[in-house]
Amino acid sequence: MAQAAGPPRTVLITVDDDPAVSRAVARDLRRRYGESYRVVRAESGESALEALRELKLRGDPVAVIIADYRMPAMSGIEFLEQAIDIYPDARRVLLTAYADTGAAIDAINVIDLDHYLLKPWEPPEEKLYPVLDDLLEVWRAADHRRVAVTKVVGHRWSARSSAVREFLARNEVPYRWYSSDDPEGRRLLAAAGEDGRRLPLVVTPDGTALVAPADRDLAARVGLATTPAADFYDLVIIGGGPAGLGAAVYGASEGLRTVLVERSATGGQAGQSSRIENYLGFPDGVSGAQLTDRARRQAAKFGAEILTAREVTGLEVGGAARVVRFADGSAIAGHTVILATGVSYRQLDAPGAAELTGCGVFYGSALTEAAACQGQDVYIVGGANSAGQAALYLARSAKSVTLVVRGPTLAATMSHYLVQQVEEAPEISVRANTVVEAAHGEHQLERLTLRDTESGGSELVDAQWMFVFIGAAPRTDWLEGTVLRDSRGFILTGPDLAPEGRLPAGWELDRPPYHLETNVPGVFVAGDARAESAKRVASAVGEGAMAVMLAHRYLEQS
Repeated sequence: MAQAAGPPRTVLITVDDDPAVSRAVARDLRRRYGESYRVVRAESGESALEALRELKLRGDPVAVIIADYRMPAMSGIEFLEQAIDIYPDARRVLLTAYADTGAAIDAINVIDLDHYLLKPWEPPEEKLYPVLDDLLEVWRAADHRRVAVTKVVGHRWSARSSAVREFLARNEVPYRWYSSDDPEGRRLLAAAGEDGRRLPLVVTPDGTALVAPADRDLAARVGLATTPAADFYDLVIIGGGPAGLGAAVYGASEGLRTVLVERSATGGQAGQSSRIENYLGFPDGVSGAQLTDRARRQAAKFGAEILTAREVTGLEVGGAARVVRFADGSAIAGHTVILATGVSYRQLDAPGAAELTGCGVFYGSALTEAAACQGQDVYIVGGANSAGQAALYLARSAKSVTLVVRGPTLAATMSHYLVQQVEEAPEISVRANTVVEAAHGEHQLERLTLRDTESGGSELVDAQWMFVFIGAAPRTDWLEGTVLRDSRGFILTGPDLAPEGRLPAGWELDRPPYHLETNVPGVFVAGDARAESAKRVASAVGEGAMAVMLAHRYLEQS
């Protein structure tokens, strides 16, 4: 009689580009730990990362990662920096030669290195095993139970099903997708007493069945914080993009009682980026999801409270307090507020686009849909960096990617390094001086009408996937009557509030507004929502930190 499979064995993974050294490490590991642990060997950083990703998908635990410092394509430090994002709790060991000990010591701070070993490590009983025994004991002391998975049953062309998948993915909630047409999907629907007409069905780890849930209900059921722990804070941050997360890290680390309120998922538009290559400190690039996850963990480490799926609808002044009101009528207050609401993608003004949103038409990267684009023709509308990053990401698996650009070239709107990469990618073509005139399809996107703005001619093309990046609008309508904005809705701050030295109407302090301060004292702005901001990740993070510094100055003088 076959026995049921037990839990997966914990993995020890080693990577070294020298086959002889790689085999020696694996041999010594198996000799000591082979009965209790599974040893995985790789001969390059990239292959080791691929192995880690596969282990992650299967839910296999990884206790220790051992990497050689000197590898040609990817150094051990670079590899471990990326491995942290996949298995943040795994213990990390660097193999070095005596000449590289300085780099190894520096890596202790850069990648939270647990130990470095000099080569050769003979005899292992004295130089290798005692180190690993200690690291394994530390790893076992933590809770590494397998993460319970949320189940989502939906239809490929259901807009709400797509939105729920995106919400869970961006909030780092593990889930498993089942099509409503698959046997397992039908079984889950039947168990919940549903016939599939209302989708998606979400089954939480505790067995609760939710039918087409709203984001806030879903967030609360899958373990995301939605209710504030207090009524009053030193600092209330509205928006969880790079600016908001930067402010949360700096505010909490400096001792301010800090709460961050996000309407959907932390990361903002940057969090949806498949690869950011011009952010300081990441020469090999970093995905928006990785950057967001690190920032969120960093903010939580310092004690910042993060609320998800809370819609802010108003800001009021109550004496020294700044009151933030939510859509459900509840409120929190703080001494200071930082507005980091960012921007949202503008909607495509073309017949059929609104009706097919989520059914082949997507705004932003919608990375959860990327796997379904394999081998298909994809259209991307827009010519800025976000469009270029999405094109390069989707080109890895799509049959073709077409960038539809209103202007004559990409050079005016896209960073030079991205233009070069797009031009070198054989799967990507650019249709300049072109706009989408209409989207067609009954239940899903089937065709697009493209119009050449120079000749005026139109063409009907087959298309099942269209991702739209056509500029952004600030999310600031709820501030009407309280905070001054420009004609496009971006928030005015500092010198822009005092042209020719005149203070804004109603300003009662004997000083002009600080650089990032609005016409309401103690209310600051950081990131893309600010008028004339740089619209870059690095500048948004910097403004978040600067806004906290100015909030401190405001508090000291109050």
